[in-house]
This record gives sequence, C-alpha cells and structure tokens, in this order.
Amino acid sequence: MHDDFGVGPLPFAWQPLSPSRPHKLALGVAYGATDVGLVRSGNEDNFLIDEALGLVMVADGMGGHEGGEIASASVLTSVRQFLQQDCDSTAMRPIAARGTLIAGTTDPDATWADDTVPAIGIMFDAIELANKNLCAQNQLRHMTDGTGMGTTLTGCWQPEGRGPLIVFQVGDSRLYRLRGDELALLTRDQTLFQEAIDAGMIADLPTRNLLLQAVGPYAQIKPEIHIHAVETGDLFMLCSDGLHGSVAHAEMENVLRGATVATCASACERLIELAKADGGRDNITVVLVFAGQS
Repeated sequence: MHDDFGVGPLPFAWQPLSPSRPHKLALGVAYGATDVGLVRSGNEDNFLIDEALGLVMVADGMGGHEGGEIASASVLTSVRQFLQQDCDSTAMRPIAARGTLIAGTTDPDATWADDTVPAIGIMFDAIELANKNLCAQNQLRHMTDGTGMGTTLTGCWQPEGRGPLIVFQVGDSRLYRLRGDELALLTRDQTLFQEAIDAGMIADLPTRNLLLQAVGPYAQIKPEIHIHAVETGDLFMLCSDGLHGSVAHAEMENVLRGATVATCASACERLIELAKADGGRDNITVVLVFAGQS
C-alpha cells in the first residue's frame, strides 16, 4: 500500500489483533469476530482483547480516508502498550480539562474507589498519546487538520481484575450491556446526528455517520469515560457501526438473550449475518464479554 504524499509505502497488512477464540479475563469470558461485509474491499475494523490487562476494545478506521486499517490497529496497540507500561507508575492528573467523565448508574463507592480514580487518568493519558501519535503520522503526510487516517475507539477496562468497569468512547462504535432481559446502550455516539437528536430536532437530521470526534485527524480530542458496576451474568457487547447501524436494537437483544459462553461464536456469527442481510455495506465487528463466567 502506498500513500499519495511522497513519503513511501505504508508498511501494513491487515490482520486481526486478537484471534476469534474465547479469552479468559478476570471479568469473564470474551469472544470477538470481524467481517469485511459485502461491499468494502478491505477491513478497516479491528478488535483487541488482552486477558492480562482485563482490556477489551473495538476500533473502526475512518471510511474514505487512506489507511483506516492502519489507524484502527495502531490506536488499539498504542492504548494497550501504554497501559502495560504505565498502570503502576502513571499518576492521576486533573480530569476536567482532559475529557468528559460520566458516571454510570452504579454504586458511588465503587465509582470513586481509591484504586479506580487513578485508572481514569491513566486511560485518558493512553487515549491522548494514541491520538498524538496518529495525528503526527498524518502531519508527516502533509494532511491538514481534520483529514488523514482516523478511527473510532470504544472499550472497557477492569483494572487489576476487580472493581467497576471503566468504559471509554471516541466516535460512534458502541458498548451495550444485557442485564436480565434488557439491552442498554452504555455509550453515546459522538456524531452530528446524535447531537441533533439531543437538541430535540426531528426533521432535516444530518447523516448518521458524521463524526464529531475521532482518534487521529485532530490534535485535540475529548474522550468520554464512564464508570459502571458489574454484576455476575451481565453480557457486554462492543461493536462497530457496521452492526448497530444495520441491525435493529430488538434483533440484537434477541440474539444476546440466547447467547452463552458455549454459543459465543455462533452468536457473533448470527449478528454478522443479520448485518449482511441488511446489505453489509460496512465492515462488521462484534465482541461479547460474559461477566462472571469462566
């Protein structure tokens, strides 16, 4: 693959960062799958599951921009490397100027536990550095602000395998939670469409996939960080918009209600099939995490 800016080849061949097999985390069991879909020639999505870190992430490289597959893989790898290197040494710095902290519906003691607050700062630092590195690559290729390689980033992290779940978000990949029979969306799309909905607009809505935030194209981003308590039996689903943009909420909920650790692969396959039945216009990535399972 070559770029168009005279800086030589982009040395990258797409491959999944994590294999599609059950991964055992302290949180539970995770399984992920990704598919190119029916229209695109390459896969710009990727996912990463790190058992030791208790980290699960999905990234969707920006369609229409060169190197989307590079962006998704490099950002996922960068965040993991930062957490590996700095979890024991990075001190918490002020949150207010660094992003948006949104407390989920959880026990306050769990949300603000002494060992959770520093982890929030570490995650902000990890995302900030990943953005800085990718933005620098764009600048080397003479891309103007707002252009070049970019990616969404959505994930969950349970530091040291205990306490509440730290959920982080840039862009419009999503994280859902099935608790009992109810599928709830735990993230908020950072899109112009969602902003219009929040403002009460009901007509002349913008296109759904116009991102307000992405990792890479801009020097400054504001990730959202959520804290959520975890209950045994919770099922978390991370996915790119190739899934949630094509499959109705009720259909996803129906598949997840019947999913178990033993059937995790077939559940992911079924969700991907449903997205393809709608046309498969985008890459499709889904990761399931079964809390409290082994």
